[in-house]
Amino acid sequence: MKIQESAENYLESILKLKEELSRVRAIDIVNELGFSKPSVSIAMKNLKENGYINISDNGSIELTEKGFEIANKTYIKEKLITKLLVSFGVSIEQAKIDACKIEHVISDESIECIKKQLNEE
Repeated sequence: MKIQESAENYLESILKLKEELSRVRAIDIVNELGFSKPSVSIAMKNLKENGYINISDNGSIELTEKGFEIANKTYIKEKLITKLLVSFGVSIEQAKIDACKIEHVISDESIECIKKQLNEE
């Protein structure tokens, strides 16, 4: 199932924040993405209703298996594209910005070819 780019960004952000923090809360996502509290609240409600996240009584946000699969796939794409762009001489900062945009539209076939090129299999 194809989900919207914004949902992929939210899920990926939750995954990244979980690597840094013991628990992820909506305010952490607000701070990470720079979106308003109401926007993040609506997004979390939609992600929860669609089975991508669970929100505990204390406000902790956890990815479901379905949410983790999408977040992880998106994150892997970002890392591969960043690495490829850096290998071409793009600065790491710019490569991350560009990879974040490209990760949502690049095909699985292209990602597989990038993996082979970078010996990431």
